[in-house]
Amino acid sequence: MAASGRMKSTTGVTAARRPEVRLPPLVPWDGDGLEPDGDYDGVRFDGTDLTDASGRGARFMDCALDGCALDRAQLARARFIDAVLTGVRGVGTDLAEASLRDVEVVDARLGGVQLHGAVLERVVVRGGKIDYLNLRKARLKDVVFEGCVLSEPDFGDAHLVRVEFRDCVLKRADFSSARMESVDLRTVAELDIARGVDRLAGAVISPVQLMELAPAFAAQIGVRVEA
Repeated sequence: MAASGRMKSTTGVTAARRPEVRLPPLVPWDGDGLEPDGDYDGVRFDGTDLTDASGRGARFMDCALDGCALDRAQLARARFIDAVLTGVRGVGTDLAEASLRDVEVVDARLGGVQLHGAVLERVVVRGGKIDYLNLRKARLKDVVFEGCVLSEPDFGDAHLVRVEFRDCVLKRADFSSARMESVDLRTVAELDIARGVDRLAGAVISPVQLMELAPAFAAQIGVRVEA
């Protein structure tokens, strides 16, 4: 799997490296659920109902998950390598301390996803809507959120390196105690930061966003603005 090279924009912000997933011919999955520490290589899960599945510590390599139900699926410490997840849906999916490398997530409809302590590297999340995404203490490197809606995402204590938010909506985002390096927020369609505006050092925003965030910046340093 080859990843595209990084490029610098005119502002000097280093762009994220995107995954270039090229899946081999896949074998349809005909099993029943998942197994803890299971090994899934070159498998296509097509519309599979993985509700309440127990796949803690499982490895998914060169896999595709299409239209799968992931309600309450137990996937803590799972590893996804060179994988494409399309149209997955579910509430309460547990991916705590999981590892995602060279992964594309397309048109997902998820709620209450637990990714705290996870490691995401060369990941694209494109389209769809994710509510209450928990990325506390996660490490994100070369990650792109594109054209998606993130409602009340929690990036508390997370470390973000070369992360881009492109044409997406951030509602009530929490960046408390986050660390940022080359984080690009300039093309966010709606930027609503509930907590952690003081942690935007290392991010780049647009002049319009600066004006919108000015009251929050002023409040952070104790400045009163009165006519």
